[in-house]
Amino acid sequence: MAWFRRGSRDAATVEAGSAEAAGSSALVSTDGGTGDLPLEPVLEKVPAAEQDRIAAAVDELANAGVDVDDLASLGAGLDAAFGAWQSAGEGAREPHERIVERFALGIGEHLHRHTDLRWQVVTDAFGTDLAVAGGPRGGFVVVPTNLVAVRWLRREQGWVPGVVGHIVRRRNER
Repeated sequence: MAWFRRGSRDAATVEAGSAEAAGSSALVSTDGGTGDLPLEPVLEKVPAAEQDRIAAAVDELANAGVDVDDLASLGAGLDAAFGAWQSAGEGAREPHERIVERFALGIGEHLHRHTDLRWQVVTDAFGTDLAVAGGPRGGFVVVPTNLVAVRWLRREQGWVPGVVGHIVRRRNER
C-alpha cells in the first residue's frame, strides 16, 4: 500500500463502481491516465469469502484465548505465537504466513471495531490488499498484514499495544 502520496493532497479517490471508473476495464488513476494500478486508493467492498476469512481468524484467536478487543491480549498472543514458532523445530512449525495473517486480521478487526476505519479491498500503486480504511475518500489506509509481517521479519515483540494503540488514539482524536 502507498505510504507516500503522489500528486496533490486534494486529489480524489476513485471508488470502484463510481461513474468516473465506469466504462473502463482498466483501473483508473486520478491523474487522468490509466494504468495497471491507480495512484490514489480504489476502495471496494469486502467480498463474502474475505468476510468469512476475517471471521474465521477472529474465531481462531478467540479459541486460543486472544481477545481482539484487548490490545494487550492481541500483543501477548502474537508474542507467544512468535516465541512458539521460533522455538519449534523446522518441521513442527505452523507456517509463519498463517500466524501473521491470523494476527493481522485480528488487529484489523480491532481497528474496525474501535475506530472509524472499515474493512475494504484497497488497490493502489503497490497492489491490492485487504485493509481498513477511512477518512476523506478513504485516504487513511492500514494494511494489517504489512503491519504484522514487517515486524515479524524483524523479530519485533511487544509492539502491538503501542503501535495499534497509537492508531486508535489518533483516529479517535479527530
